[in-house]
Amino acid sequence: MNNLYINYKKTKLMGILNINEDSFYDKSRFSPNNVINDIENMIKDGASIIDIGAISSKPGSKTIAPQEELKRVKKVFDLIYKNKLYENITFSIDSYTPVVIKYALDSGFKIVNDITGLKSDEVTSIIASYNAKVVIMHMQNSPYNMQKNPKYNNIILDIENFFIQRIDKAIKFGIKDIILDVGIGFGKNLEHNLTLLKNLQYYHKFNYKLLIGASRKSMINDIVKSDIKDRLPGSLAIHLYSINKGVSIIRCHDIKEHYQAIKIKEAILKMDEIC
Repeated sequence: MNNLYINYKKTKLMGILNINEDSFYDKSRFSPNNVINDIENMIKDGASIIDIGAISSKPGSKTIAPQEELKRVKKVFDLIYKNKLYENITFSIDSYTPVVIKYALDSGFKIVNDITGLKSDEVTSIIASYNAKVVIMHMQNSPYNMQKNPKYNNIILDIENFFIQRIDKAIKFGIKDIILDVGIGFGKNLEHNLTLLKNLQYYHKFNYKLLIGASRKSMINDIVKSDIKDRLPGSLAIHLYSINKGVSIIRCHDIKEHYQAIKIKEAILKMDEIC
């Protein structure tokens, strides 16, 4: 069987749902009052996971107080729990704040998407105690300063060493389910991002699923000048290429469009089995 087709069959779409007013793409911002309808639409469009967050991680953004973050998401989490929406789809919490992560896991969430890659012992302990999955993402510095002249000795090996350390930490704390994310755009320039995409297969050595999220990011504008609203084609190109490299989860804004593109790709590759 064609290896690319095998990789596709393992790929899931993670929809982005932001409960804040400063995320870099305005159409990813959702109101708590319409969240049930928004979630149902994501499911209908082909999402397998919905990643919910309340803090912007765009370059230059600052952290907010834990209680403010919790306040932003509490109504949404309560609705998810009350309506048992977690029975219909897997929910992921995009946070590195202990109180918010715990509230999410108590509300039926199963994945913690931690852009700090388990920097916090408390977060690591909470994830382990709930037997939840974790996305370990690499980020150089913090969202506030991550794009200020990022440098690496060797980006492939530097991120490999980061994963080795954080996977070891996760295992020592008792976390069993791990997903790895090289962190496209998080403390990386265009050359760094392209190098990582070209070499994604290198990280299969860890035998964990890989996640990529390059949806509408500035690297697309660095290649072809474009506003955020016009970067869907570039997003699709990056993500389809990543699937060819064996990525298991695509985190994106445009679920319906990604689902269609991947289904067409599947149909073409399936012909390789017949011909």
